[in-house]
Amino acid sequence: MVKKILRIGTRASQLALWQANWVKAELESRYPGLEVTLTKIKTQGDKILDVPLAMVGGKGLFVKEIEEAMLRGEVDIAVHSMKDVPTFFPEGLALRCITEREDCRDIIILKPGFKSFMDLRQGARIGTSSLRRKAQLLHLRPDFQMVDIRGNVETRIRKLTEDDLDGVVLAAAGMHRLGFGKQISEYLPIDISLPAIGQGALGLESRIDDAEINAMIDFFNHPPTDRAVRGERAVLRRLEGGCQVPIAAFGEVSGDQLKLTALVSSCDGQQFLKKTVTCHVDEAEKAGIALADDLIIQGAGKILNEVYNHETFNVQREDV
Repeated sequence: MVKKILRIGTRASQLALWQANWVKAELESRYPGLEVTLTKIKTQGDKILDVPLAMVGGKGLFVKEIEEAMLRGEVDIAVHSMKDVPTFFPEGLALRCITEREDCRDIIILKPGFKSFMDLRQGARIGTSSLRRKAQLLHLRPDFQMVDIRGNVETRIRKLTEDDLDGVVLAAAGMHRLGFGKQISEYLPIDISLPAIGQGALGLESRIDDAEINAMIDFFNHPPTDRAVRGERAVLRRLEGGCQVPIAAFGEVSGDQLKLTALVSSCDGQQFLKKTVTCHVDEAEKAGIALADDLIIQGAGKILNEVYNHETFNVQREDV
């Protein structure tokens, strides 16, 4: 029997390679006759490091070039952080699996001597590139100075000292996966910092017509996480958001019920809308769309029009 090769397309960051190598190990363990290789691909988001992501614009900053390689037949699957995956896919490609979620919370690393961000001095300098994180922290602490930082996990941790910051906000999942858990000062509760859509989960994207590959990777899909994340992504799709807008959503599955919470905020955290619904897990996407529509009616459309600097939503609808 000829040894089969499966090619994974991945970004070259330390975290992306950890994720791709984890998928590789799982595949090779399950299929002893399989050889899995990694193809490192630089995306637009990797190339533009001197500009805040919110100013770069566009969607799919961390996936487009990998998808193009898959369509050319150069790789068989792509491994993504789910929070980076757009809600629409090129023709011929689809999100096949969503893995079991790691810790979905945001965390903060504080300068020595502090245990909670609420204890920081007035005007404390907090580093993050995420408008979602900025908005939620400013909602609680409008005195904070939010400082844009880019780079991989290690680079951002280092900026705490290099840029004389009081705190740096990151995702718990990345910290755990890379072995930096001991540096975490505080886990931010979900009700304080609602996570990014899909945060903590991995997504496996593949060609729709590649039945053999799809059958091989289907075991990665974790149904409770899949239902929760698809509900979250329905919110994002309806609000026409990307991964760098002040939109958040988080789904929790308990038995056959999904509790779905969504948030839309202005960038300064002063206009702040949050709502929770509960539905059957089979209604996850339908509930996500309805939840987004409720937020639009309450005023999210006006907020997002200002963020996007474009009349994406008909504001008159919100005055009904």
